[in-house]
Formats: sequence, structure tokens, C-alpha cells
Amino acid sequence: MSDFSFYFAYPGDLDTPTGGYRYNCRLIAELEKLRLNIKTLSLPASALGADQQSLKTIEQTFREIPDQSVVVIDGLAFGVLDITAAAESHRLKLVALCHHPLALETGLDEDQKQRLLKSERRALACARATIVTSEQTKNILVDQFAVPPGRIFVAVPGVDQVPFAPCDGDPIRLLTVASLTRRKAHDVLIDSLAAITDLPWRARFVGSNDLDPEWAAGLKDRVSDLGLADRICFTGHVEDARPEFQKADMFVLPSRFEGYGMVFAEALAAGLPVVAARAGAVPDVVPEKASILVPPDDAAALTETLKRILSNAPLRRQLREGARQAAGNLPRWTDTATRFASTLQKVFEA
Repeated sequence: MSDFSFYFAYPGDLDTPTGGYRYNCRLIAELEKLRLNIKTLSLPASALGADQQSLKTIEQTFREIPDQSVVVIDGLAFGVLDITAAAESHRLKLVALCHHPLALETGLDEDQKQRLLKSERRALACARATIVTSEQTKNILVDQFAVPPGRIFVAVPGVDQVPFAPCDGDPIRLLTVASLTRRKAHDVLIDSLAAITDLPWRARFVGSNDLDPEWAAGLKDRVSDLGLADRICFTGHVEDARPEFQKADMFVLPSRFEGYGMVFAEALAAGLPVVAARAGAVPDVVPEKASILVPPDDAAALTETLKRILSNAPLRRQLREGARQAAGNLPRWTDTATRFASTLQKVFEA
């Protein structure tokens, strides 16, 4: 890979505990190993829009970038920077990094959704290339955002090779790793677990409380009201979730949508059976031999699936073996960085 410099812009703090920011952090580290010179730019947080002062700060930041520079902009910012993107697209080589479209976030009202659809369409039209983390997201951008397929490049997240979890818990240990936000559907999982208290299980909900504190508090109240506080443990954010996967017997996360779902790949890497919702890119990440997928927002279907697996040791072993087989086919971070760098090289040379 030839040496060259580029800018990587993102909203807020790069250490924000979400899959998208974890992707960004690891990607930057791997790209630096390929001898790319990366200049990071922290922009004012702007997931659902920016005030006038923030927009002025962002505009000034972009004006200071030298002409013809390659500038990667994380989708949490890029999707609402349509005016800035249009103003700078002839001077700078803009590259969008889209984990999933902003308008598909759970909890938006119709006005917010339509506003984000329009702004992200306009912004993406200004990008020389768009990098996505799954084929599913690529298809969404082609179908709903009118992005030409030839300008979209897929760089799925990588995983690290880790030992397989022993899966020897008694009672069976269920693991969920996700920030406590509406899209991750912890509420559906809690209701499902409340219906199978006659079976032996314990659950750990690993993830930040800070992205939607009101929602997180409501989940904890729900667990308490259902009398599950002694069986469901909320750990909060942990710096390194790898020990959590090693101590689990199953991974369960019924997200309402996923642009990729890094934690599902990490569960497979640890050889854990997966129970999830058939939403977004999840079916592309998790093979049938390692998982059982249910419809999104269907607590009854999730209840029946968990009951079936918890009460059937041969099925658990079958799914565990499927997960271990799938682990060998997962991409590594070097693959992700090489694909990403190749795209930037094309944009740089164009």
C-alpha cells in the first residue's frame, strides 16, 4: 500500500461505547499498520442534526482541510451534513462511512425520519465513494438512497481469534452485549425471559447506560417489577467484553435492526450459539447452523425459541458446533483494513 494521508471525521468522542465507534477505532489502528497517515477530526455531535454554532464550527473545520484531500466522514455526522458536503464536494474527495442509515434508527417520529432520509440522500450524492459494513446496507443505499452500486464498497468488521468458550454453565448463562438503547430490543428479551422463569438460566446484560439514560432506567425498573433482579445482571459498559463471551453459554440479542452486528461475529468467534431477530444484516452475519432467528419485536417467538434451546441439550451442542465451524470463516481485521485502504487508494488516485 502506497503511503498517503487522509482525514477521518466523526461526531463526538471516538471512545463512545457503540459498535460503530469500535469499528472506527480498530479500523484506524489497522490502517496505520498499513502505513496510512490518518488525521482524525472530532466534529460536534450531530446524529439528529446540529445547531447553527455547531454547523459553523464544522464548516470552518472543513474549510481548513487542503484541496483534493481524501476525507472519510462517519455516517452519524455525514448524514446530516448535506449542505456542507455539497459545498465541499468539488474541492475535497469525500468518502462516506455508513454503518447504517440514520433514518432507520429506532424511536424516530415520521418528521425526523423523513428529514434524515432527505439529508442523507443529498449528502451521499456528494461522496466519491461510500463504504458500508454489510451487503445489506449496500442494498438499502441502492434501493432507498439512490446511490449507484459502483460507488459502494463493503468492508465488513473483522474479529480476533479467541479461544472457544467452554459452555459449561449450570445454570445456563445467557449473554447480551449492546448499549441499552431502543434499537437493541432489551425490552423484548426481558419480557421473553419473564415467561420462562421455570427453567434454569442466568443472564448478563453488558452495555452502556449512557446513550439513552431514560430508556436504560426503564429497562432496569422492568426487570425489578418482574422479579428478575436476581437473574438478570446489568453490568454497564465494560472496556473489554472478551471475558464475558468466555463465561457465557449462549448469546441472545433481538435487535430491531443491525447494519452489521459486530457482537454477533464476536459470539461466533467464541463458539457461542446465537439467538437473534431476523433484522437487517443479522442473517448475513449469523449462519443457520449456529443460530435460531425470530421475527423482530416478537416476544412470544423469542420465548418459545429460548425455551426450546434451554430445555434441549443436544440442540445446544448442535448449535455450538455450528458456531465453532462458522468461527473459522469470519474475516479478520487485516482483511477489513485492506479492503478499506484499497477503496481510499482508488479515490486518492482518481
